Parts: sequence; C-alpha cells; structure tokens
Amino acid sequence: MARFGDGLAFGPDLTEAAETAVRQARADLAQAPDLVFVFVSGGDPDEVEAAARRAHATAGARVFLGCSAAGVIGAGRGVEDRGAVSAWAAVLPDARLTPFRLETLKTEDRLVVVGMPESGDDDVVGVLLADPYSFPVDAFVERSGEAMPGLPLVGGLADGPGRGAARVFVNGEAFGEGAVGVVLGGPVHAATVVSQGARPIGPDMVVTKADENVLYELAGAPALTKLEEVVLGLSPDEQELAGRGLLIGVAMDEYADEHEQGDFLVRGVVGADTDTGAIAIGDVVDVGRTVRFQVRDADAADADLAELLERFDLAPVEGALLFSCNGRGRAMFPDSDHDARVLHRAFGGAAGVGGFFAAGEIGPVGGRNHVHGFTASILAFGSSGDAQ
Repeated sequence: MARFGDGLAFGPDLTEAAETAVRQARADLAQAPDLVFVFVSGGDPDEVEAAARRAHATAGARVFLGCSAAGVIGAGRGVEDRGAVSAWAAVLPDARLTPFRLETLKTEDRLVVVGMPESGDDDVVGVLLADPYSFPVDAFVERSGEAMPGLPLVGGLADGPGRGAARVFVNGEAFGEGAVGVVLGGPVHAATVVSQGARPIGPDMVVTKADENVLYELAGAPALTKLEEVVLGLSPDEQELAGRGLLIGVAMDEYADEHEQGDFLVRGVVGADTDTGAIAIGDVVDVGRTVRFQVRDADAADADLAELLERFDLAPVEGALLFSCNGRGRAMFPDSDHDARVLHRAFGGAAGVGGFFAAGEIGPVGGRNHVHGFTASILAFGSSGDAQ
C-alpha cells in the first residue's frame, strides 16, 4: 500500500469537489493519513472556506493545511482558471508534525511576526503558505535562517479574486490574512529543489542608483538605456521572448565569479520612465547589488526542471508537493500540465504529487530560503536518503 496519494476534482460545487479530491488522495493509502494538504481554486472566499471545511472533515488527518489559489495541481495534471480542488495525503506515523499560524503585530517602529514554533534539533523541513497582501513574506523568509538556522522552507503564496480574497487554512480554521504552515521533524526523508523558468540575457550589472523598487542607474548609466542596449543586442528569437515579458534577476551570491541561470531571484520589470531613464521592478533592490535581465524561456525551463529532478537521491520518490508559479502553466507552456507531467516522468506514476499555482514560490537555494518568481519549488519524500 502507498504512503502518499493525490486527488483532483473540479466543477461548480467546490464543497463536493473537495470531498472527492480528498477521498481520491486517501484511496490507496496504507492507513489514515497523518498530513493532508488541500488547495482550492475558483469561487468566492465563502465557497473556498466551505470547501476547506468539508475537506478537513473528510481527511481525518493529524494535520491539515491548505490555501486558495489561481490553479491547482494533482492526479498528474494542472487546472487553471476554473473551480477545482487538489488534495495530497501522506502517511508519516513516526514524524513529528507541528502546525502553526503566523500573525503580524505592529509596534511603534516595525512589524513583529508571532506564532512560529520553537525549533527542534531533529527538524527536517518547514512548509509555509502565506497571504501575500497581509503577511511580510519576503522579509520573513529572507530572515528565516536567523530564527530557524538550517531549516529549509518550501511553499507558496495564496491567491484569490482580488485583495483580501485569498484564504489559508490550518486544521479546521480558515483565515483571510497571515500565514500557516507545518514543521516536519524526526525520521522524515525529504529533499528540495527550486527550478527557474527564466534565462539570463546580457551582462551582469551593478545597481549604482536606486530608490526602493525603482532602478535609476545600472553600471553608471540610465537603467532604461542599459535595458535598450541589452534588447537590441539579442537575436530576433530572443527579442520576441523579451517582448512577451521582460524580467530581471537579482544575484543571490554577490561574490560568485559568474552568475548563470538559477543564480538569481527573478522579478518582473513592471514599468519604465523615458523622462528619467528609470525602470520599476517587482522588488526592492539596494545600491551595490548585482542584477541581470532575464526572459521567460519554456525550453530552458523544461530542461532545467528535468535536469534538477535527476539529482534526487530519494530512491524511489514516493510523494511530492509542487508549488509552481502562476506565470508558468499556460502562460509559459502549451498547457497547464507541464510541471506535473515532468514530475510524473521523473518520479514515476506511483508517486503522489499535489500542489498549486502560486503567486510566488518559497524554496531554499544555496542554503538560504528565498521567495521566488517563475519557478517550480518542490518538496519530495522518499523512503531513504538524507534531507536536503
């Protein structure tokens, strides 16, 4: 009998779909699940909450978590832009599972995050699901190594039809703000990988003038001038890729001799000002940081994901959680199933794989946790091997 299972159901009645997806995920398990994740797309917040409650009642798990999303992944496929529920269930009887809910409190001069459980010597990995509007997820994840040294975090940002509509849920409760998650400890064999969907173009450049998320100068010249130089130097095919949506990568390791694909935190280029020569991006970047422009590249993303999955030493992989950017799916590939199919080929059809299309992905790279864009962040479980 299996230790991991997944399920997928869709239709106008999300509550019924939630029960169906959970029953599918449980169907082939050796015993009642210890950990269940459920992800819900479509519907208003009340419908999502009702679906979560039905899923929790059906799951019968020690720990139940989930969130709303733009699309969901399960049963070897992805579903976007319609009502659907995916469920993932795991039998981990010897694991220590510590669920948590994070909230932010305002002090006179800063925000304080409360609710994280105390770390343990045998912690293996944490899974985090957050509302991006109410929770300072970037700052929390970037500084997580200080509070939880050595603990990898994997997960994604919830989504909904407008600000305030996202939901996260833990056990029998649903919340419209904050974050939820679980820390897995004890005899848990797991590995993580983050695969990018962007390819660098042009040279590395140092930010020489910036204000918050607005870059005024790169390498001593107006940022827009540098951007135009890079684009004009591309081949026609690459210029077409740039025309579909230009990105910028912020180097994670400033001291590396060279920065290639996978070495950047990828963010969107969201605007430009021809009068000042400035460009606006989807992140705050300090002067002195190294950046490099990027393009979405389906072929490079496919090859990167397949290559990284070959490195797993959990023979065999029995189950996995997949947090795929909502800029992947149909926005990058011919259909919504791409990432799910690649995992299916790499891990075999017997592995239970569930997840969702996130508004931002969480995963460790180079020993540090980061919030990513345009990536596939994966947490895989096996019967042997060391946690990574």
